Amino acid sequence: MRVEPKVTSIENYTFSFSGEVTIPQAPPEFKSGFIGIVGRPNVGKSTLMNQLVGQKIAITSPVAQTTRNRLRGILTTPKAQLIFVDTPGIHKPHHQLGEVLVQNAKIAIESVDVVLFVVDGAVACGAGDRYIADLLSRSKTPIIVGANKIDQQPADSQFLDDSYAQMAKSHEWEIVKFSAKTNAGLPQLQELLIEHLEIGPLYYPPDLVTDQPERFIMGELIREQILLLTREEVPHSVAIAIDLVEETPSITRVLATINVERDSQKGILIGKGGAMLKAIGSEAREQIQKLIAGKVYLELFVKVQPKWRQSRISLAELGYRVEE
Repeated sequence: MRVEPKVTSIENYTFSFSGEVTIPQAPPEFKSGFIGIVGRPNVGKSTLMNQLVGQKIAITSPVAQTTRNRLRGILTTPKAQLIFVDTPGIHKPHHQLGEVLVQNAKIAIESVDVVLFVVDGAVACGAGDRYIADLLSRSKTPIIVGANKIDQQPADSQFLDDSYAQMAKSHEWEIVKFSAKTNAGLPQLQELLIEHLEIGPLYYPPDLVTDQPERFIMGELIREQILLLTREEVPHSVAIAIDLVEETPSITRVLATINVERDSQKGILIGKGGAMLKAIGSEAREQIQKLIAGKVYLELFVKVQPKWRQSRISLAELGYRVEE
């Protein structure tokens, strides 16, 4: 049985008395920089980042708007360190949470060195893509258009390619085709991104793959299973709070609260005789065990917090705020 490598996050490092992690000096001609991954919901941004860094650090699901936080994934090669910033899908917001997510995605565009604009290459360029293209055209940040899902293109896909080629050409942007699912074209994408980076230092230790703490990723892995197992029944009215992580030599005990907005959603999550909550916990525990490379005891609670997505106070308490 293959053992999954442990995801190395910032909390796994020993800090010096000055509060800093010791990072080696970069070799001559070494490049580094931040790459913002933007696009419509469900174009495969999180899957792409997981593939590029070589480990699962971002959750994925068929449900739109899976990503909520600007999660950083780190890829270090002998000649470059690429820090990927996975952003929430840019869309028209329908509540306070949506506004925060979209605003954070827009902020990310201006705070990175290169923007990778990911589109769904299996369908033609649409109004949502053109909206984002217009938004990006106002930025001075270099833009690369990444046409994902080429493995899902029909036999006669020239019209799809042309629709994105025309959009990219009108803004004088480079375009590259790939499949985040099969890895096809990813080496070429990686090289193109490195070409656009400047000579720079190592920002993070070479073996680090994310700057997010394990508690955050644990919460995301629980939320992923809720999205996968409940689909449209409990879409985005869920927020996870990790209440306790207690480590012993033999097992790690994790207590987490699933916050929902309505009693009906609580009932769906618990399920008949607690069956749904048991299934969510079982699948999430498996993923968390891969994350920490050890045994896990996971206990889940469900709490109703009405209209938490509309409340700035509740959003802040649950970790959602407009980023600097």
